[in-house]
Order: sequence, then C-alpha cells, then structure tokens
Amino acid sequence: MNHRDKTRVIRIGSRVIGGGNPVLIQSMTNTRTEDISATVEQIRRLEAAGCDIIRCAVPSMEAASALAVIKKEMNIPLIADIHFDYRLAIAAIENGADKIRINPGNIGGDEKLKAVVSTARERNIPIRVGVNSGSLEKNLIAKYGHVTAEGLVESALDKVARIEDMGYDNLVISIKSSDVMMCIRAHELIAQRTDYPLHVGITEAGTVNAGNIKSALGLGIILYQGIGDTIRVSLTGDPVEEIRSARLILKTLGLRKGGVEVVSCPTCGRTKIDLIKLVSQVEKIVADMNLDIKVAVMGCAVNGPGESKEADIGIAGGIGEGLLFKKGEIIRKVPEGELLQVLKDELENWNTSDVDD
Repeated sequence: MNHRDKTRVIRIGSRVIGGGNPVLIQSMTNTRTEDISATVEQIRRLEAAGCDIIRCAVPSMEAASALAVIKKEMNIPLIADIHFDYRLAIAAIENGADKIRINPGNIGGDEKLKAVVSTARERNIPIRVGVNSGSLEKNLIAKYGHVTAEGLVESALDKVARIEDMGYDNLVISIKSSDVMMCIRAHELIAQRTDYPLHVGITEAGTVNAGNIKSALGLGIILYQGIGDTIRVSLTGDPVEEIRSARLILKTLGLRKGGVEVVSCPTCGRTKIDLIKLVSQVEKIVADMNLDIKVAVMGCAVNGPGESKEADIGIAGGIGEGLLFKKGEIIRKVPEGELLQVLKDELENWNTSDVDD
C-alpha cells in the first residue's frame, strides 16, 4: 500500500500535495460562480476559516469567464469543476484555473478529452480525475453485479490510463461514495495500485450533523492508514462548516497543528450552570484564534480540573462561581457571570510560555 509520503508531488497553484506534504483542506463554493461578488465574498470567508484550496462549479461559459476576475481577488488555489462540456474545461484553464476536475466518462469522446489534456499540458495544470458511485459505468455495474469498491477503482484507473496514453500524468485521483465502508475499501484498494495523490471525501454525506459523523468515520479510517493527500468534508450547509470539521479531523489524527481544540464534559446532575450555552460561546470566541492549545469547559467545579489535566487552560462551573485552571492546577475562583470574559482575556493574552509553565 502506498503511504501518502510515497505519492507523487503535484503542484496546484501556490500549494503542493503528495510526497509527504501536509494534507490540504478543500471546499467548494455554493454560490453561482457567475455572481462574482458573492463568490469572492464566500471564498474570503473560507480562506479565513482555513481553507487551502477552493473549487468552483463551472456550468457555463459565463462562469468560466468569471474565474479570471475571481482569481484576482483570492489568495488560495482555484479549481474549476467541470461536467459534460469539454469546452468549459478549456475555457476554465484559459481563465486561470490552477486545476480542473473532470470525469473523463462524461466529458466526451477521446478527441474532446485530448483537447482538454492538450490545454492542460500547455500550462502544466493538473487534472483531477473524479469518479463517484453515482456515475459508475453500466458495464462495470454489470461486471460486479452492483456498485462496488472494485468497480470504482477500475473505473478511475481506466480513466487515468486514457489520459496517460495521451502523454499526460499531472493527475490527482478522486473516488467517492456516500457509502462509508465502500469508500474506505475503495481507497485501500487504489492505494495499492497507484502512486498518484488522492483527494478523499465521503460524497453526499448529508447535513452538518449526519455528514460530520459519516465524514469523521470515513476520513478518519482512510487517513489513519496513511492514505489521502487532500480532503473535503462534504456537508449540506455553509461550506465554512466543512473547513472547521476538516481541521478538527486532521488535528485529532495528529496531521495538523494549530487552532484551538475545545473539550467539554457531557454534563450530569452536579452541573449547576448552563454549560451547553457556555461551551457554544467559547467555541465562537476561539473559532478564529491561531493558538495550538486545548481549552476545557467543564460543568463541575469538583471534577473539572482533575478530568482536564491535559487541557492547557479551562474553566469549571460551580454554584454562583467557577474556577479558572491551567494544566489541572486551579489558578483562581471567578464569579459565574465573569467566567467567559476571564477565559477570553486569558486567551487573547496567551503566549507560548503559558503552555510550558
């Protein structure tokens, strides 16, 4: 099995994936790409949240032309997502896309695919070869009896071979399914058969709640095995939520540092404060803080510091008052109404020596 440090290095604009480089986070705008101002505004929000690479749908020539303007207003690489019309892929490249995503199975015959590959070669633009369970060819469904991980892998590698035969290998592979276990198996199989970098995600994962669970399980298992060079958490909702979830998945697996991790207790009969509201407020405060620390928010002043010794800093509620603690050591008592502000002040004045003290 190819570990991610053995995959090929592929440059996407100013970033690189593969070859042991950090796993990069992607998302996709859900604005109409033709609406330049709305698309730029969303991209800037995604950049601020920690998005490394952004993808935009290109369903029309107007959208392809808009990329040229959008590109000037952003700071991260831009991927153009193309279906059905090979001319849109060519136009997207000509308008500055740093990478294109196509499914060679629906882009047209070999001559149309050759035209896309030729344009990509001229500018050395990588092509993401994307296959998902919903678009698996009928002959492969017939061969395997139904949609399978084996079929997805065969489909993807067949499409890669078509492009390789045209003399181009600046490629990234994506094989996705909404079936988590099928997706895991497909990535295990393809990692044994190619050294191209892999874009990993659970497609059509669902809402923020359901989609996060499915994505955490699927991506967690795949990434833990050393597979995957760039990821997207696909959620039905604000794409900023995808970035927050992806960052937490990578951080939990030890694949990324930075960003505040908030831990909190599940509450019990000893809880005397509105812990659910308090944790929500803390998460909002730390969302944009560039600190690589763990913050605990506990509901019980008795067990809070003890159960959260690994946290760099935390607060624990009591009756009318609470505790501020660092590394399990109580620093001082704080009136309940001041807990949130005290924690915020501590974080805003945080420095690296606080972790070592």
